[in-house]
Amino acid sequence: MKLLGCCVFVGAVLWQSATPQTAVLFEGARLIIGDGHVVEDGAFVIQGGRISAVGMKGTIPLPPRVDRVDLTGKTVMPAMVNVHVHIGYEGYTSWGAQNYTPKNVLDHLQREAFYGVGATESVGSSPTEQAIQFQKDQQAGKFPPSARFFFMPGMAPPNGGPDAILIKGTTALHAVHEVSTAQQARAAVKRMADQKIKSVKIWVDDRRGTYPKMTPEVYNAIIDEAHKHRMLVHAHAIAQADQKSVLRAGADVLVHIVGNEKVDDELLTLVRQKKPYWTPQFGLGDLSEVCNHDAFIDQTYADKVVENIRSEQTPHFGPSCAASPANAVARDEILANNLTKMVAAGARLVLGTDAGIDPRYSFGWSVHHEMARWVQFGLTPSEALMAATQRSAELLGINDMGTLAVGKSADFIVLDGNPLEDIRNTRRISSVYLRGTPLDRTALLAAWKSSRN
Repeated sequence: MKLLGCCVFVGAVLWQSATPQTAVLFEGARLIIGDGHVVEDGAFVIQGGRISAVGMKGTIPLPPRVDRVDLTGKTVMPAMVNVHVHIGYEGYTSWGAQNYTPKNVLDHLQREAFYGVGATESVGSSPTEQAIQFQKDQQAGKFPPSARFFFMPGMAPPNGGPDAILIKGTTALHAVHEVSTAQQARAAVKRMADQKIKSVKIWVDDRRGTYPKMTPEVYNAIIDEAHKHRMLVHAHAIAQADQKSVLRAGADVLVHIVGNEKVDDELLTLVRQKKPYWTPQFGLGDLSEVCNHDAFIDQTYADKVVENIRSEQTPHFGPSCAASPANAVARDEILANNLTKMVAAGARLVLGTDAGIDPRYSFGWSVHHEMARWVQFGLTPSEALMAATQRSAELLGINDMGTLAVGKSADFIVLDGNPLEDIRNTRRISSVYLRGTPLDRTALLAAWKSSRN
């Protein structure tokens, strides 16, 4: 496919050392640390791809020889961490298992990095052996700079689990572990543990009665066995009753927000007791931002893909760029209520987008959409940024990401605006650094542009 071949060629051109040895001082910017703290007129030093000092300008120790970068008027924040995507299947002019290649996985990770994402996790839909090999190759430096790749296997009843689009790809690649009994479930989890896999996703709902539903016997066995091996369980549960059930069973991460009714006291009590991580994932249910004629969104798409998104029918909105449906106001009221109440009850919000299922909600820009919705529904920009950086890195166990702190990997975004004043200023990206090296965003855009015809 032309897009994929282009990506690999340009990737070779983009390759740079991931650990530059010359010390570099960045000074004068506002530093959003990622843990809720902010340093005005800050400074930090990177060396060997890591942060070696950080603080107020003029107060931090400097090595004998250091290059200087003046960031006066800029804002710097940690690279974001996207804990939930479905990577590899999207080809923009096609979708399916035939697209699942290292080239396409890399393309998706580069799109994530272009928009300021430093690490991305594919949840439940990546074939295990291919995913493990990609991780090994990326860690060995065989690919050009991109977001770090993480993944977890998925488990579902036979013919259940992923939605009607995703299941076509996962079935062809046998990416989801199908289990019917507790014994099968425990055996599958043990095999994952033997492969040093740290997390697993389960699908527990029945897609409004159209899919077989995972039984409590099975998901209780999965959660119990996973915890024996110190694995985390991400539970896809859209219905409120299912969210209650998986929390009682001990699921560590709730996937999706209850969108059809307001959460009740019983669920909120369970959230207070369990304190789960939680990725609500609004975007696929929203009108696509591709409809906004915004260069920030459109720039990484082929022109014909943008045209298709704007003109084709969607199951949610009829014509994809028609006015919002009549029930949008009522839906948003429910979402705002549920987001704020879940967070107030102790749900540990993390950033996940579900990108990779439909081109109208795609890799990279979708993280900015999710954060904007959080703030629209009542969170502060500071809360949103902390969830998208420190807490998401914490969930994935990435100890060297998520904050601007000594010893951390130098993965950060330089912005031309302050997102603490307006969360949409995360979109005013001046540059992205991965492991201390600036990402060549111009070359990436040129590569994607060359694939548009």
